[in-house]
Amino acid sequence: MFDPSAYSTGFEEDEPLRSGFIRGLILHQLRQPLSVREVENKAPRAPPKTLVRFWHDPSDLPEDVKTCLDSWETLRDQGFTFRMFDDASAATYIQGVFGSHESRAFSLCRHPAMRSDYLRLCFMVAEGGLYVDADDVLLGDAWKLLFADARLKLQPLCYDIASSGMVPASEIWRPDLTTAERIFYVNNDPIAAPPGHPVLARALRRATARLLGADPRPEIQSTTGPGNLTAALAAHARELLVARSPLDFELLHDWEAIAETRWNLSYRNDGRNWRNMDD
Repeated sequence: MFDPSAYSTGFEEDEPLRSGFIRGLILHQLRQPLSVREVENKAPRAPPKTLVRFWHDPSDLPEDVKTCLDSWETLRDQGFTFRMFDDASAATYIQGVFGSHESRAFSLCRHPAMRSDYLRLCFMVAEGGLYVDADDVLLGDAWKLLFADARLKLQPLCYDIASSGMVPASEIWRPDLTTAERIFYVNNDPIAAPPGHPVLARALRRATARLLGADPRPEIQSTTGPGNLTAALAAHARELLVARSPLDFELLHDWEAIAETRWNLSYRNDGRNWRNMDD
């Protein structure tokens, strides 16, 4: 039985504990889905129809990435505003909207993936909307589900250590799936949220502190990426559950019905892919 009070303050910094908690959240959502009315009473501001993307260098945009970006163009007819950032415009935005700490933190992001991670947190905290990665392809009109209420929407993931691969999205929701040899977490793509959501604000503070810390080469995933967002979500969710407050977020069952990630893109074979960066 999932007991959030069994997790002490700060547990989110321990990956096995964090993973077990996220698995508990998945099962909790299966058993106790939150009604839209509960959410609207707590947080009436739904996400604005703003689509946010990032590509670090607009002068070097691969054609296959452009194809992914172009797949979202139909949303213009649905009233969406498009915001596309690169390294320079992201730095200008963060400097204008936030303070010196955030600007300094962004300058310390040592790879485009980190800068993309950090920019999305800044923008979503300040303005809200829908962030998607540049390698996502829109599939249909199921995106409307992301704007049905004011909850933060995040995609749960699970890595199977034994097979060195990801557990299929549909399998993550199986009640009998165990935590043994598996890591449960949330992705930072997509992010759909109203402005100022406390999970994203917490993730931004955590990323900023880690970037400004003593480590000159912090690890990407845990500093600005999914590990950072997962830690923020876990800490926030524990606080709400212990207080018996309604949850102001939703773990998505069906992101794959909304968009798919294209893995066979040219940039994945060089240093633009953070997995290939030199440490």
